[in-house]
Amino acid sequence: MEYKGYSINCKNGIMAIEGVKDFNLTHIFECGQCFRWIRQQDGSYNGIVKDKFVNVSLSNGILYIRNAEEQNFIDIWYEYFDLGTDYSKIKSVLEKDEIMKEAIKTGYGIRLLRQDFWEMLISFIISANNMIPRIMKTVDTLSVLKGGCIEANYNAYRFPEIHDLANATLEEIQQCKAGFRCKYIHQTSKLMYQEAITKEMLQSLDTDMARKELMKLPGVGPKVADCILLFSGIKFDVFPTDVWVKRVMEELYLKKESKLNEIQSFAKNQFGNLTGYAQQYLFYHARLNRIGMGK
Repeated sequence: MEYKGYSINCKNGIMAIEGVKDFNLTHIFECGQCFRWIRQQDGSYNGIVKDKFVNVSLSNGILYIRNAEEQNFIDIWYEYFDLGTDYSKIKSVLEKDEIMKEAIKTGYGIRLLRQDFWEMLISFIISANNMIPRIMKTVDTLSVLKGGCIEANYNAYRFPEIHDLANATLEEIQQCKAGFRCKYIHQTSKLMYQEAITKEMLQSLDTDMARKELMKLPGVGPKVADCILLFSGIKFDVFPTDVWVKRVMEELYLKKESKLNEIQSFAKNQFGNLTGYAQQYLFYHARLNRIGMGK
């Protein structure tokens, strides 16, 4: 099958996708944007997307997805891996900035995953003041508690639906051990069940208004809101700024201690409507080289 420049072949549940460029699994899955992909000893990754448990690997420029059907490429993977976006063009624009040019060398294969809005909302509420391994464990525990099993051999569970968490008690949610974030999950789930905010609503608003709407939900501050907008593919002109990004920007660009609004304003002026992509290249580069994070 040919689809929008990609050649897709599927045999015995293994999908082979040819034509993939600007793509590196480690860069994509370990740049802080997702929490349900686990690296295997052979360098492949096991992951859960929607109600699919798959293994993904890349060899000789061919992307392999195991436990997949041909139609899944159109229904899930083309959008999820943002395969309709020309990252070479994005990088050519950002590389005019010498600092960003170095960052892109480090994370040349990053792609911004277009993930489920509801899952990103709860996952990034969990992420507040938290470390990635603990976030991953909490998201997985919450899925076991309130999601459905999709692959018993791998103990794989789908992420809970809105009604699963909206109908749960606070005591049930507390079993995922998310600490103070449990009450936010509990409250936000009930509001979302009432359709207080939808993805379509946020897409119809400009970025500032979309951020403000998200921040009405319990547990959603500026950084969490920007992560939700970016990693669910709603807005790409956001610049999620946590303590690490703040330090990186101060060290590489601003050369002084700076407030959040100064960093955001600088990023907007420097990177324009590509701030979301710039943030991911910069964050991955800084994290790998411990820039602004101490030695």
